[in-house]
Amino acid sequence: MIGRITGKLVLKQPPLLLVDVGGVGYELEAPMSTFYKLPSVGEGVSLHTHLTVREDAHLLFAFASATEKGLFRELIKISGVGPKLGLAILSGVSVEDFWETVRAGDVVRLTKIPGVGRKTAERLVVEMRDKAGGVSEAAGLSAAPVVGTAPLQEARAALAALGYKPAEIQRFTEAVHKEGMTTEQIIQEALKRAVR
Repeated sequence: MIGRITGKLVLKQPPLLLVDVGGVGYELEAPMSTFYKLPSVGEGVSLHTHLTVREDAHLLFAFASATEKGLFRELIKISGVGPKLGLAILSGVSVEDFWETVRAGDVVRLTKIPGVGRKTAERLVVEMRDKAGGVSEAAGLSAAPVVGTAPLQEARAALAALGYKPAEIQRFTEAVHKEGMTTEQIIQEALKRAVR
């Protein structure tokens, strides 16, 4: 099992990352919550990882903190929640907000995350309520905003990769975009608006 990767960040293209470790490039998928905390391309990075082995692929998922990784592992144990939906959930709500939402039994808020239907949201609340708050916090990465070449376009592409519809993406990004915002800032504000 690959539990952690430390190397040079080569590529950031949500939800994909490429990290060079001793000349080997590891391709990883990460939630937006991790993207917000990444350093600039070319800088060193250390990420917690989870390896999923399937018949057709070995998939490596990256997280800024052990808390995110822990929640991801709990999520993918739930029937109907695979790695892609686990990343979408972590992208749509912080770990703390997720546990608070589960404790409150707020099914409606969970259904605002792309891919989470009412039945899945209800299952998450029922099956995870007893675990709420049970995932330990560990040191993460310091936040470092990065200005992309075309932040608005990159943000829209990332939201599309998370499963939002084009009309929703247009509405959310137009409502929050201001001159000088980074890709991560646009995505973060758009996701906040999406789950209101």
